[in-house]
Amino acid sequence: MAIKKGSDDSVPQQENEKTSGLTAHTTDSTGELMTTNHGLRINDDQNSLKAGERGATLLEDFILREKITHFDHERIPERVVHARGSAAHGVFKLYEPLSSVTKAGFLNDTSIETPVFVRFSTVAGSRGSTDLARDVRGFAVKFYTQEGNFDLVGNNIPVFFIQDAIKFPDLVHAVKPEPDNEMPQAASAHDTFWDFISLMPESAHMIMWVMSDRALPRSYRMMEGFGVHTFRFVNAEGVSSFVKFHWKPLLGVHSVAWDEAQKISGKDPDFHRRDLWDAIESGNYPEWELGVQIVPEEDEFKFEFDLLDPTKIIPEELVPVQRIGKLTLNRNPDNFFAETEQVAFHVGHVVPGIDFTNDPLLQGRLFSYTDTQLIRLGGPNFQEIPINRPIVPVHNNQRDGYMRQTINKGKASYHPNTLGGGYPAQAKASEGGFTSYPERIDARKVRARSKSFFDHFSQAKLFFNSQSDPEKNHIVDALSFELGKVKTVEIRERMLGILSMIDKGLAAEVAFALRIHVPQDPELPVNHSIPADGDPADFDSLIFESTVNISDELSMANTPKDSIKTRKIAFLAADGVDERSVTTVRDALQSAGAVVEIIAPRQNYIVAENDVQISVDHSFLTAASVLYDAVYVPGGTNSVATIEADADAVHFLNEAFKHCKAIAADSAAIQVLEATYFGKKLPADFSDQTVLKEGLVVVDDPAVLSDKFILAVSQHRFWEREKPRKIPA
Repeated sequence: MAIKKGSDDSVPQQENEKTSGLTAHTTDSTGELMTTNHGLRINDDQNSLKAGERGATLLEDFILREKITHFDHERIPERVVHARGSAAHGVFKLYEPLSSVTKAGFLNDTSIETPVFVRFSTVAGSRGSTDLARDVRGFAVKFYTQEGNFDLVGNNIPVFFIQDAIKFPDLVHAVKPEPDNEMPQAASAHDTFWDFISLMPESAHMIMWVMSDRALPRSYRMMEGFGVHTFRFVNAEGVSSFVKFHWKPLLGVHSVAWDEAQKISGKDPDFHRRDLWDAIESGNYPEWELGVQIVPEEDEFKFEFDLLDPTKIIPEELVPVQRIGKLTLNRNPDNFFAETEQVAFHVGHVVPGIDFTNDPLLQGRLFSYTDTQLIRLGGPNFQEIPINRPIVPVHNNQRDGYMRQTINKGKASYHPNTLGGGYPAQAKASEGGFTSYPERIDARKVRARSKSFFDHFSQAKLFFNSQSDPEKNHIVDALSFELGKVKTVEIRERMLGILSMIDKGLAAEVAFALRIHVPQDPELPVNHSIPADGDPADFDSLIFESTVNISDELSMANTPKDSIKTRKIAFLAADGVDERSVTTVRDALQSAGAVVEIIAPRQNYIVAENDVQISVDHSFLTAASVLYDAVYVPGGTNSVATIEADADAVHFLNEAFKHCKAIAADSAAIQVLEATYFGKKLPADFSDQTVLKEGLVVVDDPAVLSDKFILAVSQHRFWEREKPRKIPA
């Protein structure tokens, strides 16, 4: 049952039980007559009011004007960043109370489910761009708690490009399409971005993440989320701790290949949106565990990095992540615009027990979000849009403004007052009133940055050193691609100098791909952490070594690989297929949670050897290997012959192999695999060891094949196939 919002002083809102605690005005026009926005029934919606059948349209046609005016304003300004998004409703359930570190109610009551609304997004592209751009992904969570809304507005990468919010407009101007020609869209592979990055060494750590596979998630459901900044927890006794927030996906962290991402962008630019929507509609609810890294106040300065530096992580080897609760997304929005597009997140939406630190990027965000919403959502009342409303009553003296919804009664709209009985009254801390942590501040006003922020390379090294060999190869390839798109040679050379500070081998490999030399004595850029009239920094003196040299949690190679839930498996089949070869494997995969789709030369159905009709999900015209996680070729003499002779089917397999996916075939269909470019390299045996190493399964017993194929699919990818780097498309 939805929790009623408002009070006796506000207009009652219609309730909708589907809103998981939110109130909204919903409508269903089934069986209803058409009206204007003011309730007047419309007699003719086909013709404007004219002076005669062929005459001019009359200004008095208020129905036409209302309809056209509304249409003209149906598109609000898109977000400057995070414009391309997808979202879902859900709940958060706490495992154990956290009263020792925070007094936040929703983090202390294990008996309640806190409603949430989560929006995922890309950062750089416009609303019409592709889901599969190489980019940071937004991961914003709105908790509708009993103490007000708490917004955890983060990304799928735990650090950021810059240390101070004053540089954010410069970063976004650099990464957006270049202003003279508005190109390229949703891409960082161009001169202005790398010009900026090559002059901002503080971006080195973030660049390693963005050039890694983390920037190409397989699914929103298979990526981590982070709060990025260091926040504060405050308990009932007023004791403060530092905290970093993590979201850990229960499906593991998985990516796609860069070549695959580019092809998905052409085949299905809504790939991530569709994946999230379909998973929820089918009841495969995405799940994450909320984790926290807690640092006592007295340990603020125990690390070689600064907790307030948003370009740094706390390695989990130093402070383990405690998993404290589970987030489950269980309902898709009813209307994309009203919910996903109009939701307004703000890092400043906190509840008692959660507070801010002096992270200079966080401090700037505390101003920016409200300022942005005022323009984008039309005025100061955006919090009254249903998706933004808290589930608790709102009482204050704010009135009027564009699009005001609440009708407040009474004379008094100020405080203190006697005409309103002194209400609404201030809440004591014991009554849940928010009080800021009384951090001591005693300093001069300066435009400067702490020297503890000057280490720009140690954690970039840590990230690169922690990657598996295939992941390192992908970072080299990504940098080679991105810098290969840069036309100004000086920018390429400057970036090679930055890369040489991270790893000389990395710089050398990128230089080889670009066919230029790594500068012997790179002229490193000015350290912009220092004001123009400050003392210049000697970069050699600012090279720090991390006490943690490798962190297992930073490599996706170490993510859980024990499930095939929601994995999409393509079966390539045609008329004359062996029905048992299809149904046995399909039933086993579906029982393990996978999604199976039959791909055939034509749509609708195929006829098996025993004359049984099998429904077809797609033809080779409407499907592509990049949209699936694995491929299976069942047996059946005629079906095998047809698939072997179909160039699209063979290409489907070739591409799946190139992208390192699991491939299986009934032993009666091995000739199809032999028709591929990798057919000559098939192993002599298909033992479990071969399956785990190469991801190839060929067995004559469908039941045995199913078990081996499930094992292979659960590994996600077999990146070792890329080592020769000579795999044709």
